[in-house]
Amino acid sequence: MLDLLQIVAETADFVVLNKPAGLSFHSEDGPGLVVQAEQQLGVKLYPVHRLDKITSGLILLAKNSVAAAELTRQFSQREIIKCYLALSEQKPTKKQGWVKGDMQPARRGAWRLMHSQQQPALTYLVSQGYENLPFRAFLLRPYTGKTHQLRVALKSLGAPILGDTLYGGKVSDRVYLHAYALALVFAGVNYEFSVLPNKGAAFATLFEAGLPEAWQNPWQYAWPASPLISYLNP
Repeated sequence: MLDLLQIVAETADFVVLNKPAGLSFHSEDGPGLVVQAEQQLGVKLYPVHRLDKITSGLILLAKNSVAAAELTRQFSQREIIKCYLALSEQKPTKKQGWVKGDMQPARRGAWRLMHSQQQPALTYLVSQGYENLPFRAFLLRPYTGKTHQLRVALKSLGAPILGDTLYGGKVSDRVYLHAYALALVFAGVNYEFSVLPNKGAAFATLFEAGLPEAWQNPWQYAWPASPLISYLNP
């Protein structure tokens, strides 16, 4: 019997779930996230964005085609704020700022970040070190939605995500990447969602030490304006 998915919020137009790490978005060997959610809620659901199998956290699914079209538009126009938590045991070459570059397929299903910026992946990150902990915590905001974008961004800084062996991360009990927060406006209503990961010994240790206060409501963080417009209209 499949475990019930955690429902973070539900409206007449969409549902927000806390996806477990290791659950495929689409059905592979068994029912994927969307099928499980449909079976649990008893309604047809429409994907409007996705998470990698290894990533846990917030995922939004529309409950009708009209909502799906609008939410898909908002995601594609980068109107929805998404923030992620990640851990790395390696020291990054940059502790805060932009990671930009085109992405190109590499070996074994991986991707790599290029120096060119024709259609770049854009990520802004801040980080926090802890004197007595063996890892550094990252709060990441992707401004684009490229495959493996955040995993590649941290790899490019010499700080692959803990557990992410595809990109050189140290073997661990999970891949330490979690979709932490979502903020959007839908039908004139402001929505802000956040959920902490509930699996992973290193995440538990981090929360005992405490997240930085500025990370508590990440949609209120002083994020820089997206530079994407300059790439679209040089």
